Amino acid sequence: MKRSNRTKLSIAAIALSAWLVPLAGPVVAQSADLPMLSQLAGGEWTVRFRDGSASRKICVRSGAELIQLRHRGSGCSRFVVENEANRVTVQYTCPGNGYGRTSVRRETNSLVQIESQGISNGVPFQLTAEARRTGGC
Repeated sequence: MKRSNRTKLSIAAIALSAWLVPLAGPVVAQSADLPMLSQLAGGEWTVRFRDGSASRKICVRSGAELIQLRHRGSGCSRFVVENEANRVTVQYTCPGNGYGRTSVRRETNSLVQIESQGISNGVPFQLTAEARRTGGC
């Protein structure tokens, strides 16, 4: 194989591995790793979807409940992409059920904006929503 072809293959392999590393092994992000989420007020939150679909009420204890709106339950691995004072972005993979990438932007400790996209049960999804604390759980 010519040297230039090997170089091209090496560059392609490095680029591919850089893209796949976040998807590799289970890196679980707990709420302690995401201070912005842990600062959110606990209780019942109402999630209003921008597309007009029915709103949903969820009980928020750690704030991490807002990350996987389309993949409820456990067994998903998470990778923290962005962890800022007022914004977090988490990429997650749920074996056998799909994956997603969610950004949560805090306006106040009882109001956040959510953007998420991915695949759930073999179907692509994209959502934008506003979540607001509306009471106790």
